[in-house]
Order: sequence, then C-alpha cells, then structure tokens
Amino acid sequence: MRDQLEGLVTQMVDRGIMFDEAVGEFEKRFIKSVLDRAEGNQCRAAKILGIHRNTLSRKIGEYKLANGRGTRR
Repeated sequence: MRDQLEGLVTQMVDRGIMFDEAVGEFEKRFIKSVLDRAEGNQCRAAKILGIHRNTLSRKIGEYKLANGRGTRR
C-alpha cells in the first residue's frame, strides 16, 4: 500500500495538483466509502472514522454527499 500511495502522490505532484485539492478529494472519497460501508448510518460512520457525528454531518454537507447511497441525516 505504501508504494501505491507514493506512486499516487508522485502523479499528483507531476500534474500540479495543489495540496488542499488533494486533501479535500481524499477526505471526500474516504468519507463516502465509510458512509457506504455503514449503509448511510452517520453515527456508525462517525465512529468508524473516529470523528464526532456533528463533524461528519458538516463534512457531508460541505462535500455534498447527503444524496449518496442511503445517506441519512
């Protein structure tokens, strides 16, 4: 996994992707994946992510993930 991540980072740097954009996209996809795994249950997803449910709810709104697969508020 470490080699895959290093390769991805190298590609992103080579393409001129800015740090904030990379972090935001990673966070968005990470949250979406966990929400899918938790079948849209935000309390369960927040616990898996290790963040407060209110923080998760704010990020769902920020990344416009509320219409995702079974996501509940």
